[in-house]
Amino acid sequence: MHGLDRMLLTAALVFACASSLRAQDPVAAVSAPTDVGHRDARYRLSASDVIALTFPLTPEFNQTTNIEPDGYASLSGVGEIRLGGLTLDESIAAIRNAYAALLHDPIVTIELKDFNKPYFIVGGEVGRPGKYDLRGDTRATEAIAIAGGFNESSKHSRVLLFRKVNDDWYEVRPLDLKRILQGHDIGEDPELRAGDMLYVPQNNFSKIKRFIPTSGIGTYYQP
Repeated sequence: MHGLDRMLLTAALVFACASSLRAQDPVAAVSAPTDVGHRDARYRLSASDVIALTFPLTPEFNQTTNIEPDGYASLSGVGEIRLGGLTLDESIAAIRNAYAALLHDPIVTIELKDFNKPYFIVGGEVGRPGKYDLRGDTRATEAIAIAGGFNESSKHSRVLLFRKVNDDWYEVRPLDLKRILQGHDIGEDPELRAGDMLYVPQNNFSKIKRFIPTSGIGTYYQP
């Protein structure tokens, strides 16, 4: 079994939900975060991003730098500062603050030269499990086709969609792609978002928690 398949399969099994527990204690059954769905839509810098800094009044400080895996960037004259996880506006504020000791009221602009391309992952019983670039509008059924289509042993009616809703939680959504491909409930074919993961099982997982912690997937993910 591939590492990707093992990651998704393990996540599904580890966080399989016992419906009897939900019936006994609805609160204990799924401890979902209260802010699910409220995500900042602005792009945040991450590892491997490349940014160009321009200082209109002091061009000797113009530079291009990378965001390192630990989130820090090395800037000429001031050393390393943490930019990973910041929006471009927040990064400008942090850079201006860093250069305040050298420049009086520094003015700086940022251009994002290169960034992590949006992607989706398909694992399980498909022809070519793997990580794919997300190019334009892509539905779940289209993503399966891009990944080589279903295998004969796949469970079309119980595909799992893992979607990150914040830094701590993934939402797990079962999809009946068999019914959608038969022309029913076409509106239930979701458009993928960057970072979504689809898992096509061989066996039927009938009880899945709607939300799982990020650590439940990240521990096993080996791209």
